[in-house]
Amino acid sequence: MILRNLERRFGSNFDWSLFAAMVVLCVIGLVVLASAGYDSELASSPPMRKQAISMGLGLLGFLAAASIQPAFWRRWAWVIFSLGCGLLIILDVFGIVAGGARRWLDLGGFRMQPSEFMKIGVILVCARIVSSESAPQEGYTLKRLLFPMGVVLVPFVLTLVQPDLGTALTQGLVGASMVLLAGVRFRTFATLAAFGLALLIPAWGMLHDYQKKRVLNFLSPEMDPLGSGYHAIQSKIAVGSGALSGKGFLQGTQTQLRFLPEQTTDFFFSVLAEEWGFLGSAFTILAYLFLIQRILRIATRADERFHSYVCFGVAALFFWHVLINIGMVTGVVPVVGITLPLLSYGGSSVVTMMIALGLVARVSSKRYLFA
Repeated sequence: MILRNLERRFGSNFDWSLFAAMVVLCVIGLVVLASAGYDSELASSPPMRKQAISMGLGLLGFLAAASIQPAFWRRWAWVIFSLGCGLLIILDVFGIVAGGARRWLDLGGFRMQPSEFMKIGVILVCARIVSSESAPQEGYTLKRLLFPMGVVLVPFVLTLVQPDLGTALTQGLVGASMVLLAGVRFRTFATLAAFGLALLIPAWGMLHDYQKKRVLNFLSPEMDPLGSGYHAIQSKIAVGSGALSGKGFLQGTQTQLRFLPEQTTDFFFSVLAEEWGFLGSAFTILAYLFLIQRILRIATRADERFHSYVCFGVAALFFWHVLINIGMVTGVVPVVGITLPLLSYGGSSVVTMMIALGLVARVSSKRYLFA
């Protein structure tokens, strides 16, 4: 039924490759989550059932986004961005505190994480800024860069104070990637790099204690193996023990004995690597690479610059999530709390990612080229 509706709505212009890559990643997520969230007493995985419902909502979001003309998103980009910032402000007052962070709004039994949906707002408003007629054609100078930087800094700060360093980081990286694509003069880039290095010391002082410990344990996890270094050590044990083909479904000792922390969310890839090994991990990474490559190809074929930048923003969103998450669980980067898109447990995350892909699907259906 869904396939017939898509064919009827978009005809031969619907990007089945993009849709297939999304579905494959969702299926991988449900299979691995069935093991990561398995409860022996219930003989089932409650997180998997909830994730399946979220994916159903995400599919509706995908279809809705794929059905709306891109001109709508351009016209309402600032409104969507402003509403997102408003929700982040409301969150600071009425948000639910869990795990020491205030990140969720309770909507009658349904929890929503505004910072996740804010990623779409950042993509839309940055695409609106860098594709406007007033955007510099020869690259952004430091003065012209203050406006887009200031815009991205608003949700970054509002998310950081929750605190949610991982989500704030992805918002900032996506915005920065889009501005860099638009063009930044070398002198401006060098000045910003030097300024960023100078801010490292005061930025360190602004981090929470647990965030500082994560950075220090990235350099030496063994300094506190049962405390702040526990996550990184157990994750690397799980990834390494998977070997070539893995231990098998429900056979991962790190996973089933609950040695692996946050195994349904931030350390989801560790479960995948332990039970499905290098082959399963490589297949998943290739699926992500295919999806990102497909999005970038659509970006180069878009009929308007705004549409092209939106697609690039979505590609950057997936790229940074995958790169940081896999780097985190393998000990290449510090633990910052970033989910694996379409795989990790989290309703707001999966719905956001599927809506973002719906935007790309709509751009793809136009099938035009820049003049």
